[in-house]
Amino acid sequence: MSNIAIELRGLSKAYRTYHSNTSRIASWYGFSSEPKSEFWAVKDISLALAQGECIAFLGANGAGKSTLLKLITGTIYPTSGDIITHGSISAILELGIGFSPELTGRQNIYQAGGMAGHSHATLTRLMPEIEAFAEIQQYFDEPLRTYSSGMHARLAFALATAIRPDILIVDEVLSVGDSYFQHKSFDRIRRFRREGTSILLVTHSMPSILAICDRAVLLDQGRVMKDGPPDEIVDFYNAMMADRGNELATIEQVRTNGWMRTRSGTKQAVARSVQLLDANTRQPVATAAVGQDLLLDIEVDVNEDLPQLVLGLQFRDRTGHVVWGTNTWYTKQVVENSSQGETLNFRIRFKCMLGPGSYSITHALHNTETHLTGNFDWADNNVVFDVVNTTYPVFIGTSYVDANFEIHRSAAPHAGNQETAKIDTPGLAGSRLD
Repeated sequence: MSNIAIELRGLSKAYRTYHSNTSRIASWYGFSSEPKSEFWAVKDISLALAQGECIAFLGANGAGKSTLLKLITGTIYPTSGDIITHGSISAILELGIGFSPELTGRQNIYQAGGMAGHSHATLTRLMPEIEAFAEIQQYFDEPLRTYSSGMHARLAFALATAIRPDILIVDEVLSVGDSYFQHKSFDRIRRFRREGTSILLVTHSMPSILAICDRAVLLDQGRVMKDGPPDEIVDFYNAMMADRGNELATIEQVRTNGWMRTRSGTKQAVARSVQLLDANTRQPVATAAVGQDLLLDIEVDVNEDLPQLVLGLQFRDRTGHVVWGTNTWYTKQVVENSSQGETLNFRIRFKCMLGPGSYSITHALHNTETHLTGNFDWADNNVVFDVVNTTYPVFIGTSYVDANFEIHRSAAPHAGNQETAKIDTPGLAGSRLD
């Protein structure tokens, strides 16, 4: 049996308008009929999703993400190309598909579930679990028209995932509603992934992509622009969004020592040098110790007169998750009226309280609180370093927390002594072992 869950071969979808209905009908039967206009929502996409693999689709609005998912699920038909699937598919696309606003949640489960191929007996057996997972209480037996969009999403997700499918397709519907249910939904997606379900995901939640996806595919104007590891594609996408519409901006990606470094911006101000140093000796640091005093030294060349200049920083772990970040807009240290040819030096002192592992530093130069309005120089993974723990008690995670255990012991009742003894245990969790 093939280990491919979904294969797309030259998949394309065009939306056409015609001069008349007669011309449109003629085109259905293969007669030559020039359309009045033509828009290719998806153009010549070829890719494969392996069994048990999780892929995220990224792209700006109109890039073709939702159209592609509808093609795969059969909601719409391709203009050309082939879609080959192996296994059962469960999809959550637009709110409302398969649901009736006049039916209750329970009745909609029977109706939409039946349309998805589940028997009435199966849905009856699954109903208690669906109701419990959706957590909409009394509204489960109220008409759907009384639901909020978040409640609607809960019901749709609970039904679509009541039975683990071979292939799960989820559009941005999960961005609707409260954070509690989003976490609950992604926990179920993670479980499905561990159990072998192949997943196609469209979401604007970059942390979710980094957490659960094996690959990311960047779409632009209906075509595949990039396909690769999630962290690399997310970095490129962020740079593309920041520089969209600015003809002066450039985007570069270079792999160095296993890390993809993405750099973008207009170059109106550029970080000439970014160094991680020991704060006391001023020597470069490639491996830092937990608790070590560090200094990040950044030299910036100003290439044009700038009314405002802001420096931003992010520390990220090996998977791309941000563990800390801020900028000089929030710290109220915006550089005003910097001049062309001027050099600025930024020094950031900090104590390394990161957990053992590999980390990177991203810097950004822009003109407001965000780089999305004026990106001069954004560089992901510009500095890469390791952290080791040599002097602190063993701990796990990306951050060290200065915490101590206190243990209180009371004498056993039969001993006749009810005195309480307090045992301090420095070094067990949070105190430094000197």
